[in-house]
Amino acid sequence: MALPKRKLGKTGLRVTQLGFGAMELRSPQVWNGRAITDAEADAILNAVLDSGINFIDVAGCYGVAEESIGKFISSRRKEFYLATKCGCVVTPVSRDKCDVTHVHDRDTYLRNIDESLQRMKTDHVDVWQLHNPLMTPDGVRPLLETLLSVKASGRVKHIGISTTIPYIDDFIAMGVFDTFQIPYSCLQPEHHDAITRAAASGAGIIIRGGIGRGGPGAQTASKTVVDLYAAARLDEVLPAGMTASDMILRYTLSHPDCHTTIIGTLNPAHLKQNIAAAQRGGLDRGLYDEITLRVRTAIQRQADAMKG
Repeated sequence: MALPKRKLGKTGLRVTQLGFGAMELRSPQVWNGRAITDAEADAILNAVLDSGINFIDVAGCYGVAEESIGKFISSRRKEFYLATKCGCVVTPVSRDKCDVTHVHDRDTYLRNIDESLQRMKTDHVDVWQLHNPLMTPDGVRPLLETLLSVKASGRVKHIGISTTIPYIDDFIAMGVFDTFQIPYSCLQPEHHDAITRAAASGAGIIIRGGIGRGGPGAQTASKTVVDLYAAARLDEVLPAGMTASDMILRYTLSHPDCHTTIIGTLNPAHLKQNIAAAQRGGLDRGLYDEITLRVRTAIQRQADAMKG
C-alpha cells in the first residue's frame, strides 16, 4: 500500500504525508545524540527511500546528518524532496562535542546554503527554512532580500520557516514563506488553529513532533509529554492492537492541513511501524474527538492546579 501524498501548499510539491526528520542522524557530537555508524546511517536512509517516503528534513546543525545524506543517498536525489535550514552556527568545543547557536544574518545564511549543498552533494534544496528565529518579524524582514536572492540563484526552490507562537501569525501575514514547520500532536495541541491559518494562506505545512517524540515509553519522550498522556488517561481509549505512538501519529495525520509530518528514527523496525500507521490514515472521528476532549480537560486541570 502506497503512502498517502499531499500537495505542500503553493510549492506544488506532492509529498508523502509521512516524511523523515534526519535529526536522529546527528551523532553524539550535537545535543547528546546517539552513536550511529556509517552502516546504520546508510541502512536507515535507504530504507526511508525504499519505503516510498519522498520528503527529508535536515539542518546543517544536525551533526553529521547532512554529510550522511550526501554519502548515502545523493545518488538517489531525484527520488526525494530535500528541506534544510539556515541560521545555524556550529562551534567545536572539543574533538567530540559541538555547541549549536542560531544566528540570523546575511553572512550566516550564505555560508549555510553553500555548506549544505556541498555536504549533501546536490545543486539545490527544495525547501530552505529559517531555523526557528527567536526574534520578532521586524528582525526578520531585513533578511528577506538575502533569502530571495538565494532563491533567485536556483540553489533554493522555496523559502520556509520553522516557527511557533507568538510570532507565527505575523510571519503568515508577511506573505513570503512558502512553508511553515510547526510543532503539533495531540500532546502538543496549542498550534492546531495556527496550522489552519497558515494553510489557509496557501503555505505548505510541515509538522514536527507529530508522534509526541515517540510517546510514553520512548527514550526521546519528554516528561511533559508522558505526564500529559497519563493525565488525559489516553490508555483508556487506546484501541486493541494499536500502540500509543501509532495513535498519536494517526491523530496528527487527522489534521486536515497536515501535508507532511517528519518522523525521525534510527530503527528500521520503528520506521516500518510508522509507515504502517500512516498507511492506515487518520483516526476515526469518535476516537479523535475523545482524545481531543481528554487532553483539553487535562491541560485545563494542570493550569487550574498551577493557579492554586
